[in-house]
Amino acid sequence: MSELAQTRPGIDVPAPPVFESVDDERQHRKQRLAAAFRLFSQCGFDEGVAGHITARDPEKTDHFWVNPFGMHFSMIKSSDLILVDHEGQIVEGNRPVNRAAFVIHSQVHAARPDVVAAAHAHSLYGKALSSLRMGLAPLTQDACAFYDDHAVFDDYTGVVAELEEGRRIGAALGQRKAIVLSNHGLLTVGRTVDSAAWWFITMERSSQAQLIAMAAGEPKPLDDVTAKLTYNQVGLEYAGWFQFQPMYDRIVAQHPELLD
Repeated sequence: MSELAQTRPGIDVPAPPVFESVDDERQHRKQRLAAAFRLFSQCGFDEGVAGHITARDPEKTDHFWVNPFGMHFSMIKSSDLILVDHEGQIVEGNRPVNRAAFVIHSQVHAARPDVVAAAHAHSLYGKALSSLRMGLAPLTQDACAFYDDHAVFDDYTGVVAELEEGRRIGAALGQRKAIVLSNHGLLTVGRTVDSAAWWFITMERSSQAQLIAMAAGEPKPLDDVTAKLTYNQVGLEYAGWFQFQPMYDRIVAQHPELLD
């Protein structure tokens, strides 16, 4: 639990759910995935047909659920999601899948069996930061969530279409939660859909803050000891999961049909 959480006896502390069946877990992941797409749309992370978020299937762990290619994030429902195996074959669904989504995500999921979800979109400030081929500095409390826990993939060769490049992205990510894809954008991962989506949202906003600070003057980063302490407060898996919960509640209240 985050060190920032305060509680007392008799208070229910939110925690990720435990499932009685694999079907219940699959439905949960798909609904969270649909909600993440709706939130990405509200955040302005939708640009044409670019972007994808995936969730590993809880039973067929070498398969993942992904958005249909060409469907706007703001329209995606749980029932629209496509199940793809790690060979790129569509197992469930009748719409195409973005080749880049398969190439990148299949290799990230293969390299990281601990990862349930991965998120990538062509967000404005993530693209701008990636063009500088630099990562996030510990300039703010929020940015410390990525302190010593993200990488820069400094090797853009065009639209990702070959598995070998997906493997290199997975290798560059290593055991970290995020990666800056140079001249491309951001990618985040998590042990839940919730955390992967939240890490992307806050990484994009931290990119924005860093770029604004750099334009305004000479930012003063936190020292290593303080940055590491703050990371342990805001950068662990539970913190990522918990930060997503109010956003999930809001988007479901606004668009309950996404659960269908």
